[in-house]
Amino acid sequence: MARTLPTAPLAAAGLIGGYATARFTKKRQLGGAVLAVAGAAAATQWTKVRGGKVAGALTGVYVAAFAGSHPLAKKVGAWPAVFGVAGAVAAASYVVVDRRA
Repeated sequence: MARTLPTAPLAAAGLIGGYATARFTKKRQLGGAVLAVAGAAAATQWTKVRGGKVAGALTGVYVAAFAGSHPLAKKVGAWPAVFGVAGAVAAASYVVVDRRA
């Protein structure tokens, strides 16, 4: 049986790493690439473990977290917003996929 990667840290790393890359390189496209690559890797694992519907739902959560971090950052600051949404996505991924794998 093929081993699956834990998706909670992968998804969280995509959100945190994407933001950090964009912020420190001053290249938003590069941060977006990090976000997309990690999201695609997580989605591949979500599909492998739980199927397309669950993967689609979690991908929606991932994208919504990214989008939601922007208005949240205006209220709590950029890093707290990114860590907060990354934690929420990681928790969802763990509950729905990782603990069942």
